[in-house]
Amino acid sequence: MPVLSYSDFDNEPQRASIGIFDSGVGGLTVLRQLYKQLPNESIIYFGDTARLPYGIRTPGEIVQYVRDILDWMQQQQVKMVVMACNTSSALALEAVQDKYPFPVLGIILPGAMAAVECGKRIGVIATPATAKSNAYRHAILEVNPQVQVWQVGCPEFVPLIEQHRVQDPYTIDVARSYLEPLIHHQIDTLVYGCTHYPHLAPVLRSLLPYQVQLVDPAIQVVAACAQELDVMGLKNTHPPVPTRFAVSGCPQQFAQSCLQWLGYTPTVEAVCWAERVGSRE
Repeated sequence: MPVLSYSDFDNEPQRASIGIFDSGVGGLTVLRQLYKQLPNESIIYFGDTARLPYGIRTPGEIVQYVRDILDWMQQQQVKMVVMACNTSSALALEAVQDKYPFPVLGIILPGAMAAVECGKRIGVIATPATAKSNAYRHAILEVNPQVQVWQVGCPEFVPLIEQHRVQDPYTIDVARSYLEPLIHHQIDTLVYGCTHYPHLAPVLRSLLPYQVQLVDPAIQVVAACAQELDVMGLKNTHPPVPTRFAVSGCPQQFAQSCLQWLGYTPTVEAVCWAERVGSRE
């Protein structure tokens, strides 16, 4: 695959899009932050809905999925990609970060830094793969070795969110079981270790002691995007084009999810991996 340079973006590289991807609707929480913090940026959102949930996949599978997506993003001539997926950030970021002609930002380090600013007894809820990787524990302790960290893998959360069952009594019972050991350890901070989980905020808030602070890494990763764009001189000052949405699964199902989480129903295109890219070097 030929390597693109910023000069290929119609001689106006700042007008190129920011790419953002997740396994499904979780990354919409990051997209909302991009709309809020960087309103002039054009965005391409990709949901790998045919292969979710990522949290039960092997590290090798995750790396391959991320390479597929980044190859496709490179074809779209993006100027930056945000991994709006904690599992991808935990298992694939280091393997791909220097392989593309654009910055690839992960979400874990920004989230870890925000958590340390909030408290000393930090709980992390995450997908099983992210929890098993210990990525948040390592990142948090690297920032401040004096804090304590407890992690819980939550395999049922992503499927329940994707199925629009946030307010289901079963979901509340599942959340209670996941939070119980963290409450037992008297955490003062809870990190959303998956971008899907902010969709559960009302449920989690109702189950946690009032003093526990919730940390959404989406806020911090978008702030990091803004800093990176400033450094590269690529912040867009023109009006953005409408967000482009693409998925590997059912476009209609994803569009329906967008109506719930974004408040509108976008046009969503399907990406067929068999036709997506040329052979990788």
